[in-house]
Amino acid sequence: MALETIEIQDKLTETFGNGVFDFKQEKNIFSFEMTADINTAVILFLKNHEQLRFHFLTDLCAIHYPDNPADRQFAVVYHLHNWYENKRVKIKAFINGETPEIKTISNIFLCSNWMERETYDFYGIHFKGHLQLKRILNMDEMISFPMRKEFPMEDSGRTDKDDRFFGRTTINL
Repeated sequence: MALETIEIQDKLTETFGNGVFDFKQEKNIFSFEMTADINTAVILFLKNHEQLRFHFLTDLCAIHYPDNPADRQFAVVYHLHNWYENKRVKIKAFINGETPEIKTISNIFLCSNWMERETYDFYGIHFKGHLQLKRILNMDEMISFPMRKEFPMEDSGRTDKDDRFFGRTTINL
């Protein structure tokens, strides 16, 4: 019998109650939100449950929402895949913009080691418990986090690029 999204939702709400919410089907991906403090428990549950079997972490990334309230300025997004049923799930966990941090899942999915380092490098999100959280693509001396929207994409002297086309407003420095 095929795994239905309502089954996933029921099992999650039965186990985590109000910690998981905003369930929706977006095209062929089932998505929901979770509170950041239970991220490892939810990921472990989805991976280890005998019927759910989301054994593959496809992606881990972040989104910056500078106009949101301080406690929801960053979202860490997890994409998991159940190969047996060919089901995908997207999970968002919103975190505080002043001290962006969330627990690591690198002890659950080893491949997240690099993904968490990249997310730290570009957004400054601290993954608590990560054993080697340091820059992976940018220079170690860099003090900014280039994917945060408060930093312009290009220097202000360029006329061939316009930050507005990338969802950013131009900042006068």
